[in-house]
Formats: sequence, structure tokens, C-alpha cells
Amino acid sequence: MSDIGYPIIEKIKYDSQAATNLEDAIDGDKLKRKLLIEYPTVYVICSPIKSGGFKVYVGETNDIERRTEQHLNEDPKVRDDWRELSHAKDAEMFVIGHDHFNKSLTLDIENQMMLFMLGVPNVKHLNNRRENEQNEYYTSDEKDKIFSRIWRKLRGFNQDLFPVERIIRDSAIFKASPFHNLTTEQKNARDLIIDRVIDALLSKKTGQLILVEGEAGSGKTVLLSTIFYLISTLKDDGSPLRQGFDNLKNYVLVNHDEQLKVYEDIINKLNLNYKNDDVVSKPTHFINTHDESDPADVVLVDEAHLLWTQGKQAYRGKNQLDDILKRARITVAIFDRNQILKTEEYLEPQQIQTIEEKAMEQNNLIMLSNQLRIHANKQTIEWIRDITDKKIIKKIPRDSTYDLRMFDDAKEMYDAIREKALGDQKSGLSRILATFDWKYNSKRKPEDGDYWMVTAGDLSLPWNLQLKQKGRSLKKLAWAEQPQTIDEVGSTYTIQGFDLNYCGVIIGPSVKYRNGHVVFDPDASENTNAIRNRTLQDGKKRKVASQLLPNELNVLLTRGVNGLYIYAVDDELRNILLRSQ
Repeated sequence: MSDIGYPIIEKIKYDSQAATNLEDAIDGDKLKRKLLIEYPTVYVICSPIKSGGFKVYVGETNDIERRTEQHLNEDPKVRDDWRELSHAKDAEMFVIGHDHFNKSLTLDIENQMMLFMLGVPNVKHLNNRRENEQNEYYTSDEKDKIFSRIWRKLRGFNQDLFPVERIIRDSAIFKASPFHNLTTEQKNARDLIIDRVIDALLSKKTGQLILVEGEAGSGKTVLLSTIFYLISTLKDDGSPLRQGFDNLKNYVLVNHDEQLKVYEDIINKLNLNYKNDDVVSKPTHFINTHDESDPADVVLVDEAHLLWTQGKQAYRGKNQLDDILKRARITVAIFDRNQILKTEEYLEPQQIQTIEEKAMEQNNLIMLSNQLRIHANKQTIEWIRDITDKKIIKKIPRDSTYDLRMFDDAKEMYDAIREKALGDQKSGLSRILATFDWKYNSKRKPEDGDYWMVTAGDLSLPWNLQLKQKGRSLKKLAWAEQPQTIDEVGSTYTIQGFDLNYCGVIIGPSVKYRNGHVVFDPDASENTNAIRNRTLQDGKKRKVASQLLPNELNVLLTRGVNGLYIYAVDDELRNILLRSQ
């Protein structure tokens, strides 16, 4: 790669004199005029909000002067966001130029800017309304380096608006953003889903199911958020094919408290809830507030394996997916049978087959096979999967890209994870997790102390969601993003659906090694949601822990992006793991 050089960025006041302000900033400089006026540019317009934070618009253009005039004089007539910006007294505009910019590259930089700005804690509202990801082109391999140089230079103007990249990359909202570059597999799935959605909306069909299956880390959540963003920005452009698209009733459902926070944040920042305050909710709320006679247009269900398959609490039905299908014209469900964790979520094999057959009948079954989370080679991923799938432990393969370590001391493992989280700026978000083998009750404190504790060897730490948050703003963050949680132990209840850069897993006494195989002992588990009886379709009550406990361990072992550290309480399991290194 040749030297890509550095960007030129000018900050100007965004007001009726913006074009003049830019000319004044250029001040006769021929290179600046060439890169900021004659070349394509990317721009960021921001305005402080009284309650704190910023409102931001990101764009790109071949003609910055004409586009700025359009934003100031034409857009306010038809869009509220531009009307507010045009009246803001302290709005600013950053105009970004580079001598390698062409139309494709500026579109990609714009998309990358949207991706990053969505993850900035101080950005409260973000506007763009386009999805600009490009295919391969002449300078596409320069995008990441150019963008990093742009971001670092922008930090020199405003560190509150442009924080260090690590803060953004560690955020759950960044990882679930609809502005990521998709893989070919994800793009194919996206295009098929959008086509099916438009067809269903035009034909007035109801009860359609698109089922997207994939293992942990296969990119399901990013695909879902991308689909929702695209559907939410579909417009009635006056053509017969788009009539009524301005009034679509779209919803995102997820039966997981931590994931719910992330989707709410995305929806609020991108202003996708302007027609409906309940656009993101739990499945029970949606079912109880929607009637079959007035179905929603599109319902997207993330973590569909967490849907209830029996009545519970305020839900009086028998199967949440069935009830959602009756209340939607088209439902997109993201599903992984290996992440079903509770008896109330349990599906018998023939029930899963029925769901798949329903999707297949409409040619709507999509399988995602690529592993996008774990940055390891195929052999390492197989080693991790073999523990829960085949119940065996093989010799750990050589892998220079992934930090896979077994520990003989839980305290040493915690110290290593803590160092990654707090001491190494490049390691990012790292936390300790454990199988649910220690008592926990969210409604009361233990009799012998303030916290429910996880104790393994010399290590003793509180279970998740107990240490107090410092600051109201932390409540909106996912568990792993809150700084105090480095001193807690996470569980599937707080980490499912998320990833960590480095993950330390305490495998509790419910997982043992006997006679050459990994075995699961429900009697040693405190996870009552997994070990209690389940009433099956034939009316008989049976234990299904032999399927649910391996799923719990699977979720925990597949969270680490760059590294996985393991400590096992069971002596035989710990010894075989140590010998596998």
C-alpha cells in the first residue's frame, strides 16, 4: 500500500453563512480548496443538546457548497431534524477531505462514521437515513487506515464528541450496530429478507415466518439490526409499489433484559421510534398489547430461542412464537437451538422441525455458518465446541491468533482478566463468567452477608447485578460495559447475546470429567430454570437438564473474541484441561 497521507479537516460554524465560513477557513490555500471544494468530502454536523450530549448528522457529497446550501434552505422545509439544526445557535460543521477520496471511498467513510458515532456515549441523536456500504473498489483497502487518521484528527477538535476508538469498539451498541460491513453470507440473507418483507407488505399476506439459524457468534444480531434499520427507513416514494410504506408498524422483540437496553439505545439514537414508543419490547408485552385482528407489519425477534413455550407470569399462552406469528404479517426470528437455557424455553426436536418446515415451505429458512466473533482458527473453535457437543477434551491446537489458557488457580485467572480489562489498553472489555452453580436470589440478600457470592478456590466474588452503579447513565449500559462489573461474576443472564474481548470462565461443580468424557450433574447446579421438570407434549413431566446445562456452558465458552481463560472446580476436569495445553 502506498503512503495514504493525512486528511484535511476544517471546523466551521454551521449557519446561513456556512459557505462563506468554509471559504474563510480555506483562506486561499490551494490544496485545501482542491480537497474540500473540488473533491468529494465527508462532513459531520453537530449541535449540543441542553440536557447534555450532541445531535449529529453525518453525510458525504461531491459538492460541499451546494449540499450545505440544500441542508440550510431546502431540507428544513421537509424534515424536522434539519429544521432544528438550522435554528441551533451553536451548531458546528466538520468538513473532511483527503487526496485519495473518490465517491466509493467517501460513501464507505460516511458509513464508518455512522458506525462510530452510534457508539459514542455523548451522541444522543444520529441522523443519516442511508446505508452506504460499498463493494470492493480501487482504494477500498485504504478505508480503515484513512478513517483512523480522520478520527484521531477529529479528537483534536472535540474529545467529548470523538472519544478514543477503544471506548466505542467496546460498547454493546457498536457491536450490534446496523452500520457494520456485512459478510457475503449476511448480505445474501439481508437481501432475501428485505425482498420477502416487501413482497409480504405488498401482497397483504400474514403469518409468514423467516427463520434465521446460526450458532453463537455467527453475526445474527448485526443482521437483525441492519434489517430493522432498512425496513424502518423504507419510504413511500410515490410509486404504486411503495404506497403506505410511510406508516409501517415495525417491532423488535427480545426476551433478554440486557439486549433490550441495546436495542432501545439504537432505536432512540437513530430516531426510529418516532411513530411508536413500544417499538422495542419483550415478547409478552407485544402479545398482550396487540390483537390478531390488527397485525403488525414486521416483527423482528432476536434470541428467538429465549421465547417461552409455556405460560408464565403475565403470559397466558402456550407458545410465544405462535402468538407473535398470529399478530404480524411477517416475522423474522433469529434462532440457535444450542442457546435454549430454561425449561420454559424448551422445544422438543419435533417442535423445532415443525418451525423449520414452516419456514422452508415459504423458502424462508436461512442458515448462517460463518464464525464472526471468535478470532481463532477452525481447529480452536472445534476444540471449544467439542466440550459441549461431543463431551470430549482434546489437545489444544496451536493458534497464534487466539489466547486460550487453562488455569490451576481461579484467583490467578481473575487477576489475568482484571489486568486485561484495566491494565492493557489494547485488550478492552474483559470479564469473569461462571456456570450457575452458586446460589443467587435477586429479591433478597443472603443471611450471612451483603452479596450472593461465587467461590472457587481462593477466589470469592459477588454474582452479577449486585454491586452498585456509580451514576444514573450506567443503568442504560449492558452489564459488561458497567465498570464495577469487573469485580462481579457474570452469568448467561447478563452475557448472552454479547461478546467480550477476553473471557474468563469458571466451570462450576455441575460440569465434571469422568471415564474420558465431560458429564453434567444437575444435582450440583443452582440453575433451577434448567434443572426443574418440564411438561412435554405428551403430558409427561421430565428432566431436560442434560440438554440445557451443556447449552449454558456453550454460551459462556463462546463469548471471548480474542481469548478464553478456563478454570474448572472439578478436580478431574481441571486436570484434563491443564494437561490439554
